[in-house]
Amino acid sequence: MTNQEFTALVADYERLVYTVCHRLVRDGAAAEDLTQETFLSAYAHRDRCPAGFERQWLARIAVNKAKDHLQTAYARHTLLPGDDFIPPGLSPPAEELAIANSEQAAMTQIIKNLREPYRQVCVLHLLQERTPEETAQCLGRPVKTVRTQISRGKLLIQEQWNRRSSHEYI
Repeated sequence: MTNQEFTALVADYERLVYTVCHRLVRDGAAAEDLTQETFLSAYAHRDRCPAGFERQWLARIAVNKAKDHLQTAYARHTLLPGDDFIPPGLSPPAEELAIANSEQAAMTQIIKNLREPYRQVCVLHLLQERTPEETAQCLGRPVKTVRTQISRGKLLIQEQWNRRSSHEYI
């Protein structure tokens, strides 16, 4: 394949290659880069192009380039610890994460400020995520007593949370 033939090949199939790349990576800039990479690779291996199958050959190269791009660490969006279960693109915006973290800190503070016997029970059950049975065993209390204290502790937490929320809007 001569340089003029390859130039004609690029002119004929550049939209196809771009479209294939864009459909896979869903990013215009990345699709443009991948289109260039596709044609660079095709030029380097132009002697391997089967006659009459240029379209399929270029589309296959484009698909492979796009797949390689999607497998890179950058394209996979390295996640923060604890975000392992969130697929890329579906994670909440940073502002929502900051609000959620501040609300979690406020909730933790409310629990730690509870009066006894509710503080120990709620810390073990709500913050350390222990079952009522495990909490009862840790504290040496009957399970039924611990369940009652958890229930009452949650009511106290709810009251504090409502009081906190009503003061935020004043």
